[in-house]
Amino acid sequence: MKQSIALIALVVRDYDDAIDFYVNTLGFVLVEDSYQPEQDKRWVVVRPPGDGGTSLLLARASADHQEPFIGNQAGGRVFLFLQTDDFWRDHPKMVAAGIRFTREPKVEPYGIVAVFTDLYRNLWDLVEFTDGR
Repeated sequence: MKQSIALIALVVRDYDDAIDFYVNTLGFVLVEDSYQPEQDKRWVVVRPPGDGGTSLLLARASADHQEPFIGNQAGGRVFLFLQTDDFWRDHPKMVAAGIRFTREPKVEPYGIVAVFTDLYRNLWDLVEFTDGR
């Protein structure tokens, strides 16, 4: 049996603001942006460049009870891990693009890591694994 996680839903306030951040600021690829008339919503999928694996489904909060989860999907913990093959190439580019890092780069036994926030303040790790993971 072969299984994988294809999509992770990320609750957002606005589709276009989220697309702008993930594609134009973070450098992700817009995989799909289509309207789903039967549910009156958009199906918006983005992914990191060079990655054919897991993508993010940008899911606009559609009910009042979903609003509190925008920017807090992991209860204040790091939610997503953006793996890179060259930390020192990507970190300065992200800083120059206006990405806000909340923890400076640190060398750990497993690699180099720094924590940044997305436009909704979800926490992400930018990580280059150096231990063969």
